[in-house]
Amino acid sequence: MFNALNAMGGAGQIDRTVSNNTNTGIYCSFIVFGIIGGAIVNLLGIRWTICAAGLTYALNSSSYIFYNHTKNGGFSIATGPILGTGAGILWSAQGMVMMAYPLEHQKGRFISVFWIIFNLGGVIGGIVPFAINYRQGKESKAIPLPDSGYIVFVILQTAGAFCALLLSPPTRVVRDDGSHVAINSSQYTNVRQEAIELCRLFVNPWILLLVPMSLGSNFFYSYQFGPYNGALFTLRTRGLNSMLYWASQMAAAFGVSLLHDRETLSRKKRGMASLALLALLTNVMWGCTLAVQLRYTRGPDDTHAESDYPGGLIDFSEPSRAAGPMLLYCFMGAVDAHYQSFAYWLIGTMTNDAQMLARYAGLYKGIQSVGAVVAWQLDAQEVGLMAQLIVNWVLFNLALPCTLFVATRIKAHSYECMEISADGAYDDADDDWLLTPSRSSRSSKSKKTRSIRLSSAYEI
Repeated sequence: MFNALNAMGGAGQIDRTVSNNTNTGIYCSFIVFGIIGGAIVNLLGIRWTICAAGLTYALNSSSYIFYNHTKNGGFSIATGPILGTGAGILWSAQGMVMMAYPLEHQKGRFISVFWIIFNLGGVIGGIVPFAINYRQGKESKAIPLPDSGYIVFVILQTAGAFCALLLSPPTRVVRDDGSHVAINSSQYTNVRQEAIELCRLFVNPWILLLVPMSLGSNFFYSYQFGPYNGALFTLRTRGLNSMLYWASQMAAAFGVSLLHDRETLSRKKRGMASLALLALLTNVMWGCTLAVQLRYTRGPDDTHAESDYPGGLIDFSEPSRAAGPMLLYCFMGAVDAHYQSFAYWLIGTMTNDAQMLARYAGLYKGIQSVGAVVAWQLDAQEVGLMAQLIVNWVLFNLALPCTLFVATRIKAHSYECMEISADGAYDDADDDWLLTPSRSSRSSKSKKTRSIRLSSAYEI
């Protein structure tokens, strides 16, 4: 629902300044609580943490009702850090559920199921402004989303938050094959242990290699929601676009899950194929976006009632003008779903340990939020639309080499623990995923073994 509101551009407002500054506050807080969110979830469990976190979304949406009446953005901006706190915890919890609960060959499916349910909220949220503003004609002056629209968002977000109380904790989950969710650290973790594990994340080379991909994974939202959807289309068409954007994500998430779970291919081949397809589609998307961006430089704001796009704001009732830009917006949604699904699937190949995955998911979202803070401020500071597009395009391609390196190291299975000898060698001669030390160390006849937990299938 939060995404649906933002996908309209300006969170339903004409002037995007308050929304941009609110989102900056959200993602600044998200950086911190994304990084520590996994520890909070491991210590407090998933149900009440998700419920409490979900209510922060409703608080943020309600703040725009106050803004509609006062034009004072202080309340909305103040809710940003509160929502960022809740979001960091919520996304850490959902990442753990999505990546740790399934069997290895089902992770693509679980990610897609989550992404479909997640974006169903966006589709419903897109219907709200479209239905409320449907009777406005193309020539109607652009107006903000009315109170009734925000009230619907608040009701749905509050109901969704309490639905989290129905979730099963990982200790009670039994998979299809009778196995249980892997929790290799102490089931009853503590603050000290979580602090140690958090510090280890920052020296894990495989996590560090994914920083560029994480940084750019939400960077493009500010451009797509504001300078594109918010600047080009009438309010009712922005609502329709939002609905179609998230619906496209649902379809794309299902499609890419078929590739990620295709057991006739090795996990490495699946990862390589998915990344190659993502690289192709993303560059095609930005190329098409460039062709549209060359036709305008601004959208409506407090000083301009119209966009300088030829013919003014685009309305869905004009098929000849609307078809191309609207289809491109749907394509943006599909590419985003592929990006996010691949990122989570790649992280999910590192381990099956629920507690580690909660930390990985939180760190991914925290780093993602660093990029989002920068992106929303680019728009808030009125950086040129063409410059924003170029930054997005370049950032994605700069992340490809590191992501490719990680993808080439994907192994057939993720292991949580194994017997390691006192001199550092491991016992299973059939497993080559542990990169060091050399196999020659296994020649010792007098080695003692000890069991250690490995945080990643990519451990060095």
